Amino acid sequence: MKEIILWGATGQAKVLRECLRSSGVLIIALFDNNHNLKSPFSNIPLFYGEDGFEKWIHNRYDITKYGCLVAIGGANGNVRLKIQSYLKENGLTPIIARHPTAFIADDVIIGEGSQILANSTISVEVVLGKSCIINNGALIDHECLLGDGVHIAPGAHLAGCISIGDFSMIGIGATIIPRINIGENVIVGAGAVVTKDIPSDSVVYGNPAKIIRNNLSGNQNE
Repeated sequence: MKEIILWGATGQAKVLRECLRSSGVLIIALFDNNHNLKSPFSNIPLFYGEDGFEKWIHNRYDITKYGCLVAIGGANGNVRLKIQSYLKENGLTPIIARHPTAFIADDVIIGEGSQILANSTISVEVVLGKSCIINNGALIDHECLLGDGVHIAPGAHLAGCISIGDFSMIGIGATIIPRINIGENVIVGAGAVVTKDIPSDSVVYGNPAKIIRNNLSGNQNE
């Protein structure tokens, strides 16, 4: 895919533009649900919501030749995956973004729509679900399994054989020791050190990490 669209027109869109720059991929349009935003790029138009998207595709002869990425970071994995599914249902192809400075082992499996950003490391036999974000400087060691919509924030370190459920977020600089299981819709706070399994729908902070409250309201920005 040489031409793609991004859904999301804030910081993550800027990060992805830089990530894709060396690969020759051209971002031709942006979409966002926030009508108060303006395009962050002078040469790329911004359209609003599903109405704007439907008007855009109406003028495209072959929508299947375009790729897409959802440029929404933070603890919004569920939102990211829903939008990606919507774009795919309308004929676009979710691509995988890989920064040229990232190290990715040859046998890593990466789900569609995932974003591997600058100076990150993904070791052998790691599996990433759909629409994951591995942010700048994050490290994922051998045999980790990440579900759909997981976000590993900058500088977070995952030791070997860790599993993380769908839509969970590991905060900036957090550390997870080997063989830990983290449930779905979990938020691990910045700098936390996780030494025990974490059940789904939990928010944890500290060293060692402890459950602070539940996350039953769904994805949030922490």
